[in-house]
Amino acid sequence: MNIYRLIPITAPLAILGAATLALPVSTLASSHREAPFITEHPKVDATDFYMFNSYEPGRTGYVTLVANYLPLQAPYGGPNYFSLDPDALYEIHVDSNGDAKEDITFQFRFNNKLKDLALKIGSPGQEKQISVPLLNVGAVAASNTGNLNITESYTVTMVKGDRRMGNAQAITNTANGSNAFAKPVDNIGNKSIPDYAAYAASHIYDVNIPGCGTGRMFVGQRKDSFVVNLGETFDLVNTNPLGPVNGEKDDLADANVTSMILEVPASCLTAKNPVIGGWTTASLRQARLLNPIPSYNRPAIEGGAWTQVSRLGMPLVNEVVVGLKDKDKFNASKPQDDGQFADYVTNPTLPALLEVLFGVKAPTKFPRSDLVAAFLTGIPGLNQTAATAEMLRLNTSTPATPGAGQNNLGVIGGDSAGFPNGRRPGDDVVDIELRVAMGVLLPLTDAPDGQRAYTDGALVNAGMFDNAFPYLKMPLPGSPN
Repeated sequence: MNIYRLIPITAPLAILGAATLALPVSTLASSHREAPFITEHPKVDATDFYMFNSYEPGRTGYVTLVANYLPLQAPYGGPNYFSLDPDALYEIHVDSNGDAKEDITFQFRFNNKLKDLALKIGSPGQEKQISVPLLNVGAVAASNTGNLNITESYTVTMVKGDRRMGNAQAITNTANGSNAFAKPVDNIGNKSIPDYAAYAASHIYDVNIPGCGTGRMFVGQRKDSFVVNLGETFDLVNTNPLGPVNGEKDDLADANVTSMILEVPASCLTAKNPVIGGWTTASLRQARLLNPIPSYNRPAIEGGAWTQVSRLGMPLVNEVVVGLKDKDKFNASKPQDDGQFADYVTNPTLPALLEVLFGVKAPTKFPRSDLVAAFLTGIPGLNQTAATAEMLRLNTSTPATPGAGQNNLGVIGGDSAGFPNGRRPGDDVVDIELRVAMGVLLPLTDAPDGQRAYTDGALVNAGMFDNAFPYLKMPLPGSPN
């Protein structure tokens, strides 16, 4: 069955054109290890960015922002697990007026404190206090964190205007006015943290957002929310791109990720237009001097200006659109300068690769003006902005679709509240973007095989996530028993 025949024929052509916002990309992890330099800095590797109108009952008028970092976390990855980098700056940027420049930035900074727990070891009368090598020395609970050897905390600053020179104010806890928040330790295992659900839930905060009112926030480990047939995809797409849509395994099914999740009143993010743009970045200091006698607190000395090393807006862009020589350059770039990467969109390589590998016919229309127009400006009648830039766009006035009613193909599946009008965890961006790349919106004369149901075979939908904040599932435990 051709799924596109299921779209109501009354759907506006502008809405059907929403699929063209997605760049011609393939079936890869959304941003896991996508550029050579970022593989050297996994703690600042952004994996996925979600931005959607909150669909939890009673949360109309809120937007949820989710920035995932530090990919491919093995649940059993001890003894140090996956703390974030205290020498890095993690940011979520929002463009409120459509000029591809940040108007609001949420900056996350982390602090990891070593308690240096020790045990008395030795013969009676000759004991010595010896530091333990583990992250914890006993069970941990929401009401008892004394057995943790390292505690993590973070601050969040809201900057209006330029992210480096704008007006900065702290986001604070509504319960006590503090600007410091505790981050839960990773899910070590069920013996160390018998009730991880309750423990993690105690780190969901109601927050005061300067000039905006209140929102909610959670930062901590979650089950990796992206679903993809990763291994076979990288092996020259060693799978059947024509399905079935649930015939392959999710190679990230056993992986965790670290999430920064912030729910903000939509009125705080918008200007005159209800459409906003969003993207994430991570930055490191320009200089690093390694300490030849390192300590926990000072393994290196960081200095100089912040230098951007990671960027993520629309999923899958840097993996299979941008050429290998420019991947690090893209990670360091700003949306306002995206004209330098235009050739990768007008003349995409992925369809040609699929033609060679599988004999399907790639679109013959060049340049791909259908992709360029929608990708650079948004969708007329849905989420268009004046900017010519790559960023995730969301119309905050589009009513959210409840989780049970979401179509995982988003707009091309008839659900205007889904990707590429923002992105929800249950949107199958891999299948959506792959079908667009092969020309689903072009006439048959330009895309002879454009109406085929291309897929990576790894299925994702809203039923795999919670219907309430923070939406992403609990992380997998290192020891399930």
